[in-house]
Amino acid sequence: MDRLALRPAHRRASGLSRWLRLPSVGAVLMLAACSTYQPGKLEIDRSIQAKSQNSRVEVLVLHYTSTGNENSLKILSERNVSAHYLVTDEPRPHVYMLVDENRRAWHAGVSNWYGRSDINTSSIGVEIVNPGREQGQWAPYPSAQMHTVAALLADIIRRHQIKPHNVVGHSDIAPQRKIDPGPLFPWQALARQGIGRWYDEPQARQYAAQFQDQGLPDTAWIQGELKRVGYETPQTGALDKATRNVLAAFQMHYRPSRHDGEPDAETLGILKALR
Repeated sequence: MDRLALRPAHRRASGLSRWLRLPSVGAVLMLAACSTYQPGKLEIDRSIQAKSQNSRVEVLVLHYTSTGNENSLKILSERNVSAHYLVTDEPRPHVYMLVDENRRAWHAGVSNWYGRSDINTSSIGVEIVNPGREQGQWAPYPSAQMHTVAALLADIIRRHQIKPHNVVGHSDIAPQRKIDPGPLFPWQALARQGIGRWYDEPQARQYAAQFQDQGLPDTAWIQGELKRVGYETPQTGALDKATRNVLAAFQMHYRPSRHDGEPDAETLGILKALR
């Protein structure tokens, strides 16, 4: 005879009622799911990442601050202007990160590079403490500071895969209103370390000799070549003030010994050789 039948009726009823109250495994899982799911609560699965992607950062813009360490930090952190990084000119330079690289800093202003405007959206801005031009004299960049700047730039370039022609000065992207980082900024020395673009020097000398012998090309050619290498340049065929400003910015970057905005064989030889 079934053991259950031998039990007193009240005990059998109690046991059955407990068994009937136990939820099934499926019910338990459903209850668990219901308890964790909250409509309106966002849950994002980041376990799979798309292969086809790259950094939003394409341009690296260099500036000088025109003022000292303390004032530079105050301006860039408290006023209506900012940069991602600030490098001081102390004997042991300090690097401040003032804006996260994933966010937009306000450093470029009205600017253009290779036909792209709103450079702030796609760039990282690095401010370097340097007084710029004072009483007609340009302030040099200390060696210790430039070692720190080079290390910082190399790291940014590596992480974001920034192309050499997109490592620029503020004057390159805004030649009508900006002159920083100035003619003493060591572009050539940085280029030798793999930071930024430089030209083929023997080829530039060859082109310069040709221009010296055969005469300079016309202004329309100069304007077209400046546009080819990234600069926003008038295409009027006239050597106007705006075109001279662009040519001066180009000279400050690639031929800083003379940056008066006047075309000459050496400048145009460099321009033709630049790729």
